[in-house]
Amino acid sequence: MQVSLFPNEPIDPKPFLKWAGGKTQLLETIENHLPSEIKESKEIDKYFEPFVGGGAVFFYLSTNYNIKEAYLSDINKELILTYNVIKNYPKKLSHRLKYYYDYYISKSEEERKEYYYKIRNDFNKELIDFDYKRGSYNHVRRASKFIFLNKTCFNGLYRVNSKGEFNVPAGRYKNPLINDKENILNVSKALKNVTIVNANYLDSEDLIDENSLVYLDPPYRPLTNASSFEGYSKSDFNDDSQIELSNFYKRISNKGAKALLSNSDPKNVDPNDNFFDDLYSDFNIYRVSAKRYINSKGDKRGEINEILVSNF
Repeated sequence: MQVSLFPNEPIDPKPFLKWAGGKTQLLETIENHLPSEIKESKEIDKYFEPFVGGGAVFFYLSTNYNIKEAYLSDINKELILTYNVIKNYPKKLSHRLKYYYDYYISKSEEERKEYYYKIRNDFNKELIDFDYKRGSYNHVRRASKFIFLNKTCFNGLYRVNSKGEFNVPAGRYKNPLINDKENILNVSKALKNVTIVNANYLDSEDLIDENSLVYLDPPYRPLTNASSFEGYSKSDFNDDSQIELSNFYKRISNKGAKALLSNSDPKNVDPNDNFFDDLYSDFNIYRVSAKRYINSKGDKRGEINEILVSNF
């Protein structure tokens, strides 16, 4: 029997953005690796997802488990602003997205491209003095631009330059789902009682305790130079960052928290690369199959392994 946060109002929230490394395809695998007591009771006392990204894991768990407390965070301030806008102003957001959709869909391919770059330029100009802490109307406008760019840019990527400016080129779409009104409302309901903050994953450490389930989905360690995705934020998540994260994982494990962590598997390209095997040698490491792109050429794409680390 599935237990929902909203038993009298069934909902089925899905990620509202295209997001690199999204976990939709791995939800069943991740669920299979949940602690047995959670799978049996269908309840989670405290849930933490400090690299929330597209939120596929949280949305799935919020539908199928009773989460008593949830804490979602990410270092990407545009992403977190958009989460909070959907949480608090879903109808206003949907209204603005409808405007973008109606205008975009009525134009020729060349006019769509011009419109995309106009919105991207406006979005970047606002960086200079935009107040991320105040102003519901301005936040709705910015979140709508963020979603529009995500739905119409090349491959739904999020990338910024050294100035923090969004620099992904325009994509080519016949009928992009810019205004998914029903899902926006479902996501808003799923986020109703959730704490959502723009923060480094380390900021959640003091809140995590023995009653917590933590899912960590950090920027993946690149398998090849071609697969390296630069620019999620202005700071890089390099090998030193991965090591720092492994120490965080050990500390919350010592607190008694149940933790799962996803990352790339270096052994896809180098069987002798034991980077993660060494970092997480004290824990269970599972290799799970996923469809990912590790090469720009189509014939080099397909199923590869990822790692899933468990401390229970």
